[in-house]
Formats: sequence, C-alpha cells, structure tokens
Amino acid sequence: MRLGGIGRSRNVEDRRGRRMSGRGGAVGGIGIVGFLAILAFGYFAGIDVTPLLTGQDSTQMVAREPTPAEEQEAEFASRVLTTTEQVWTEVFDAQVDGDYVPPQLVLFSGVTQSPCGGASGATGPFYCPADRKAYLDTAFFETMHRQLGAAGDFAAAYVIAHEVGHHVQNLLGILGQVDNARRQSSQVDANALTVRLELQADCLAGIWAQKVGGLMERGDLQEALNAARQIGDDKLQRDAGRVPQPHTFTHGTSEQRQRWFATGYDSGDLRSCDTFSTDRL
Repeated sequence: MRLGGIGRSRNVEDRRGRRMSGRGGAVGGIGIVGFLAILAFGYFAGIDVTPLLTGQDSTQMVAREPTPAEEQEAEFASRVLTTTEQVWTEVFDAQVDGDYVPPQLVLFSGVTQSPCGGASGATGPFYCPADRKAYLDTAFFETMHRQLGAAGDFAAAYVIAHEVGHHVQNLLGILGQVDNARRQSSQVDANALTVRLELQADCLAGIWAQKVGGLMERGDLQEALNAARQIGDDKLQRDAGRVPQPHTFTHGTSEQRQRWFATGYDSGDLRSCDTFSTDRL
C-alpha cells in the first residue's frame, strides 16, 4: 500500500508504554460482543484471558520507549486512519444525510482500559461505541502474520478499516439497534445478529478499499481477502481442532467474510452492505 503521500491522522491517542495497574474489566463492563471476542481470540490464539473476564488485577507494564519497528507500525496505523477519514467524509457527503465524525484510534501496548471494559493484546482490535474509539495493540499485526497466516500491509489496513466500519455503524445508529435486539434474544439469535453486524463491517471495509484504490499495489486486494478468509469462524474453529459449530459463530465464515468484503469493494455503495435484510449471508 502506497502511503508515502498520506499524512498522519490527528485522531490518534498513543497509550503505548504507559504503566497500567488496577483491575481488568469484568464481563459486565465488556458487553456481549467484547465478551465473545475475548473468549474467541483467547481460545484460538492460545492466550489466557482469564484476568479480563474475572476482573483480576492486570499485570503492570514497564514504561519504555517504543522500538523503531513499533514506531513504524504506529505511523502506518495513523496513515491508514487518515485514509478512512478521507473516504468516509466523501461517502457521507455523497450517500448519507449527515457529516462524518471520525473516531479516535487508541494505540496501546499489552493492556489498557476502555468504557467497554479492560482490554489486552489478547482481545485483538476492537471498537467501543461508548467513547467512539477504536483500540489497537499494534503487536496484533505480528499475530496476524505469524499465528493467523494473514500477512501483508493491506491485510493490516483491512483490520483497521473493519473497526472504523463499526464506527460508521455507530454513526448510522445500527450498533444501538442491534444491541437492543441482542438483549432481547437468545444466545444463538444474539450470535446470529452479531454475525450480520460483523459481515456488514467487512462490507464497509470493502467500500473503503475501493475508494483508496489509487494507493493499492499489486497483491493488496488478495492480502485483504486472505485476511478475511483466515479469520472466518469456521476456519478458526477447525484450526483449533474443533468441528465448526455455526450456532457459535460471531463473525461469519471465511467465505462470507470474503464475499461481503468483495461486495463493498465492487459496489462502493452503502446500500449494498445491508446484511440485515438479506436471506443469504
């Protein structure tokens, strides 16, 4: 991805290297999406996430200066965020009756806190609608490459664009509607609603990818599609030695994630990302 001419976003909150103490976020503070995300990623990555789910004391971080590699990752994330700001400002101007207000991107190392609960690198990137911030431990990029088989700079950019997609959903009122519906649903039905929410965020990431097409290099689209495939619920469960159980899915299958990303990429139209009205996910 060619980001040489893209400046760093001003909407970045850098918490890397801060010393953290106190208690991690309990299940009640995380909410169903965060709870499922923590459980799923912790299980599939082989990371102990018990302190996050039980509220045990978090491990203190040693204050230190970021390494050159970490600085490069932070600069990359900041520039990708700038492209999302440009794209969604354009899309809202053309397709939405309202202005786009960008989220903040919180960069952290190891452990941090949010209004949606405590978080660590084990949770992976996530979006908290309570403060309209996306949270990212840039070490996740290495996890994508080494543990999930999703290498490439555009794969990493897709992850950021997906989280910004949740912010777009929040601005459009979709997150609130889905959350209310989930509260009145069984666990299986709540999971099904979450899948539709996540697939829509993939579609929105596809719209972003189309709009930044001039910055893409050969192979970038394949990197994003491969990332979508590698983090499908069915593949993650098979890789963990389990038989895929669709009623437990919270993000969609590999095929669904790829297809909805491609739908957004091919159309560039918000209307094409209505995952809640279709019978075929």
